[in-house]
Amino acid sequence: MQRNLFAALSGAIFGLGLLISGMTDTTKVHGWLDVFGNWDPTLAFVMGGAIIPMTIAWRIAARRRVAMLGTAMPLPQDSTVDAKLVLGSSLFGAGWGLAGLCPGPALASLGWGGWGGLLFLLAMVVGMVAAPAAKARIDRITQAA
Repeated sequence: MQRNLFAALSGAIFGLGLLISGMTDTTKVHGWLDVFGNWDPTLAFVMGGAIIPMTIAWRIAARRRVAMLGTAMPLPQDSTVDAKLVLGSSLFGAGWGLAGLCPGPALASLGWGGWGGLLFLLAMVVGMVAAPAAKARIDRITQAA
C-alpha cells in the first residue's frame, strides 16, 4: 500500500513536471530537435533538471542496501553497449523526433492530446507488445549468423 502511494505520488509529480516544462507540447519538442532550423534550446534546462538530481540520487542509492520504503535495492543493470541498445535507442529517437512524444509525455498528455495523442499511445502499446517477439527473432538471427 505504502509503495503504491509513493508510486502514484511520484508519477503525479513527474507528469506535472512534464506539463509545466513543455515536454508534452510536440511543437516544443520538435523545436528542440530542429538544430539547423528554428532551434528552441529551452528543453536543455528540462534535461539538465532531470540529469543532475538523478546523478546525485544514483550515487546515494549505490551506497544503500535497502530502499527508503524498506525493499531491496535493485541490482545495477548491465552497461554494455551492444546492437540491441543502439537499435532500441535509434528507434526511440526516431519515434520521439517524428511524433514529438515519448512514453511519459504521451501518458501525461492523454487528457488533452486528442485523437493524435490517443493514436500515438495505441501505437506505443502495440510496439511494447510486439517488442518481445521482435527481440526473440533478432536473437535467433544473430545466433544463427
